Parts: sequence; C-alpha cells; structure tokens
Amino acid sequence: MNLADALSAAAEPVAPIPRNEDGAPVFTAPWQAQAFAMTLALHEHGLFTWTEWTATLAAEIKRAQAADDPDNGSTYYQYWLAALERLVIDRNVITPAYLKERRDAWDRAAHATPHGQPILLKNDPHH
Repeated sequence: MNLADALSAAAEPVAPIPRNEDGAPVFTAPWQAQAFAMTLALHEHGLFTWTEWTATLAAEIKRAQAADDPDNGSTYYQYWLAALERLVIDRNVITPAYLKERRDAWDRAAHATPHGQPILLKNDPHH
C-alpha cells in the first residue's frame, strides 16, 4: 500500500477524503493538494503516526462542528490544514508565532498582487 492509500484508509473512518467517481482524491484548490502532500511527506519522515494523524484530524473536525461549521464537505481541507498545523506546532517544528508571521506575509502578498497574477511571497511589501 502506498502512502496516499494508507493516509486515505486512516482518515476514512473519521472524515472521508472527497473523491471522484474513480476513487481519486478531489482537490478544488492547489493548496489542498499541497496540504495533502505535506501530510504524506511529514508522516514519511516520522513526524507522526497515522493514529496520531486521524486523532488530530478528528479533534479539528469536532472543534469546527462545535463552532457550528456547516459540515457540508466544503471545509474538509480547512480541517485538514488545521490538523497539520496543530501537529507541526505540537512537535515543535514551528512556533505559533512563526505560523502567524507566515500567514500574515501571504495575506499581504495576496493583497499586493495584481489580479490574475500568481501570488508570490516576494510580493509581500514587508519582504
């Protein structure tokens, strides 16, 4: 079983990954595929087990549901990203301050990027 299949199997009981009719994961935005790939890579490097991953993802989903998330599938990868962020913070890979700094930099870059152009971190006016 490859890593993507293992991850899918681990996540299935908690929150099934959105899939197309052929069973392949469906990503509606590039960042979703990137978050998926980062999760596979971090697991492969031993940052967390699948059991830890599914528990963290389940906790993020429950937190969102408690906050009245619509739970219609449109926010699935937001849960995914929140779980990934939680794990890298908990494992001291990054700090919450660093994560906030990067989010703010990308937000500034997005606002500084002309419409239709790729958003690049170098577009951050504070970069």
